[in-house]
Amino acid sequence: MKNSKYEKIADKYQAKETRGSNALIAFFVGGLIGMLGEGIIELLCYYTHISRNEASTFMIIILIFIASLSTALGFFDKLVTKFKCGILIPITGFAHSMTSAALDYKKEGFIYGLGSNIFKLAGSVILYGVVSAWFFGMIRYLIGGGA
Repeated sequence: MKNSKYEKIADKYQAKETRGSNALIAFFVGGLIGMLGEGIIELLCYYTHISRNEASTFMIIILIFIASLSTALGFFDKLVTKFKCGILIPITGFAHSMTSAALDYKKEGFIYGLGSNIFKLAGSVILYGVVSAWFFGMIRYLIGGGA
């Protein structure tokens, strides 16, 4: 089969991407996750009388737990197909990447499976997050915004 004929067949059956609606969905879902996080903070502050800083930490833990649990139960990927990057960009996506890698390689054992593969995707995020934080911290220090 020639390349041009194959490309015509592949184009015929390829799903059409609607970037505009995908962007809107991601924007609103990401905003809803932000609102959910803020609601959790407000509830924690009101009912437990802890500081906003502590409530923020607990909110992150709660969102990570929810994302990891939904990944382990197998419906996080279904949510991603509906809600696009809006559900992947916040901390929930980071939790999903680590949990799914852990689940994929659990049969290979704790060292060669879980330990060496859990940061497969998340490792690059951590690396470049730390490097960029150091870089921007140095810029801030050099322009006089030190400690």
